[in-house]
Amino acid sequence: MDTEIADIEFNVQTWVPSEVDYVRESLTGGQQSANGTYSRQVRELLKAETGSAEVLLTTSCTSALELSAMLMDLEPGDTVIVPSFTFTTTALAFVRQGARLLFCDIEPRTLGLDPQHVAELLADPVHGPTVRAVVVVHYAGIACDVAGIREALADRPDVALVEDNAHGLFGRWRGEPLGSLGRFSTLSFHETKNISCGEGGALVLNDPGDVARSWIHYDKGTDRQAFMEGQVDKYSWRDTGSSFGLADPLAAILLAQLEEREVIQARRRAVFERYQAGLAEHAADLGLVLPDVPEDREPAYHLFHVLLPEAERRGEVIAAMKAKGVPTAFHYVPLHDSEGGRRFAAAPGECPTSTEVSARLLRLPFHQELEADDCEQVVTALVDVLSGR
Repeated sequence: MDTEIADIEFNVQTWVPSEVDYVRESLTGGQQSANGTYSRQVRELLKAETGSAEVLLTTSCTSALELSAMLMDLEPGDTVIVPSFTFTTTALAFVRQGARLLFCDIEPRTLGLDPQHVAELLADPVHGPTVRAVVVVHYAGIACDVAGIREALADRPDVALVEDNAHGLFGRWRGEPLGSLGRFSTLSFHETKNISCGEGGALVLNDPGDVARSWIHYDKGTDRQAFMEGQVDKYSWRDTGSSFGLADPLAAILLAQLEEREVIQARRRAVFERYQAGLAEHAADLGLVLPDVPEDREPAYHLFHVLLPEAERRGEVIAAMKAKGVPTAFHYVPLHDSEGGRRFAAAPGECPTSTEVSARLLRLPFHQELEADDCEQVVTALVDVLSGR
């Protein structure tokens, strides 16, 4: 290992100086529980960004997905189409409500849900009629084939489109914000995300008809929000629900970062473009596949990945990169081939592209603190390792 070259950090949680003042104000001057002053400001900002009917801040993207599943009244016998190439909670949230899963493959360009496979699953005579929702993931913050998905759903108005938008805040598809394209969308503010409060999330509601009931589920099954708005003279238990709300000091962190979103996103875009430019001239010779951003899409710049030419070399590449001071990582293990996936699937299925991509994918260090020299070090290390140097 070259000891004169500093080690690169794989991820650095976003931080801006105003967080300290905002958190102090939240802790000393107002409501600290959910939906306090800072929460309301964050909600309004995110509503403006997405054009949504309402945004509810939650303790995680997982809990936001669970809230969306509750709002659809899923029950045993229902099925939900989910990507195999995604994090477990994209699927788990719907299993918790009693639904079974139909695992869908991804298309190789954006690594988003394959519309053709969606159409095949919907056309299945046994399970197709039981589908209640299709969940899409905008992998790495690059919009999936939204037009293709909408075409596949054209004859099924009874099927809800849900965006697991954990990667995609501030990305766009044909000018439309990611998070505004489905009936529901969920956001993540985990420490690995562009905007972070350590752990947090949000449910974006794009159908005004879902708003009133969503507050009841959100407020532990009560009509507390209606009471707070003067619509009822007292609040009481009305429906199922849980304690989904994000504490206001965490919302204070989010507000500080969201106010700096243009700066944060610009830094991340610079990292993405440095990697893309630095690797492009070597990609063909090395057999690398770089991220593909279609012309009608604006990425959210959440991560940067490459597909290695040979899956068998990935462990060797990770070790060699680490020896050069550059940490790298693989990503999702396909859900359809996991123990939990087989247990909760409505029917067995194959997702060959997910399997291949999962085996070849390598993520590079990616965060807003990476400078040009850092990116050059990462690119040089990867080129050298794959070239046998």
